Amino acid sequence: MARKKVDPNNMSFLDHVEELRWCIIRSLVGIMIGAVVVFIAKDFVFDTIIFGPKRADFFTYDFFCNIGRFFGIESDFCDPNFGFKVQSKEMSDEFSAHIWTSITLGFVIAFPWVLYQVWKFIAPGLKSNEKKYSSGFIFVSSLLFFIGVVFGYYIIAPLSVHFMVTYNLSAEVVTEPSLASYIAYIRASVLASGLLFELPIIIYFLTKIGLVTPEIMRKSRKFALVIVLIVAAVITPPDIASQVIVAIPVLLLYEVSIYISKFVLMRDARRKRKLAA
Repeated sequence: MARKKVDPNNMSFLDHVEELRWCIIRSLVGIMIGAVVVFIAKDFVFDTIIFGPKRADFFTYDFFCNIGRFFGIESDFCDPNFGFKVQSKEMSDEFSAHIWTSITLGFVIAFPWVLYQVWKFIAPGLKSNEKKYSSGFIFVSSLLFFIGVVFGYYIIAPLSVHFMVTYNLSAEVVTEPSLASYIAYIRASVLASGLLFELPIIIYFLTKIGLVTPEIMRKSRKFALVIVLIVAAVITPPDIASQVIVAIPVLLLYEVSIYISKFVLMRDARRKRKLAA
């Protein structure tokens, strides 16, 4: 049955619920299409991407190894014997990992489409001059998310994996993580980093609705630093170096967000002056 066309400027509560339902359905369809692509490309996805950080020749390890050698330091990242086996302990582990990894990466691939659906749902409540920024919003948000995903994959994930695997409690213990545990580390590192990099977008909208101002953000710097370090401690291994590496770009995003908040307020003030003239 075809959907009934409704005037977006004259919608009832039930019309909004119906529109939200279709936005969710279209978002899920996009995610499932991405998931099917990932599911089919199983060998490349798992052998090259998912299991990349468990190999000694992974890009990040070579990068930090070369930096150490440049300064005359031989670090653990240069260990050619680094490596470990990932175990599948349950009958359904591999199939479940295949399904859920496909869905997760399907969401990553379809992120711009999901954002478009969100924007499409909220667009009727926006002013005409705000609607014209839709393409910019989707592009910038998607770009920040993908930068965060790349940062999480090449920095947070390998640092976490390397630290946890090389941490040796006793010679009697051999580290061979389960498939679910290993993938959970990779997934958490990538998604958490991608969402953290959305901070400027979040600040933009909080400023638009009056909950945040540049002055509040400047006064809250010390609290933001504590929060960022706590978040970095949660999504990274428990060593200071990894936490600092993660905290630095987030703090830079916080400073950028202050200027974004200032820009939003200046633009709104300029628009009000034009209307009053």
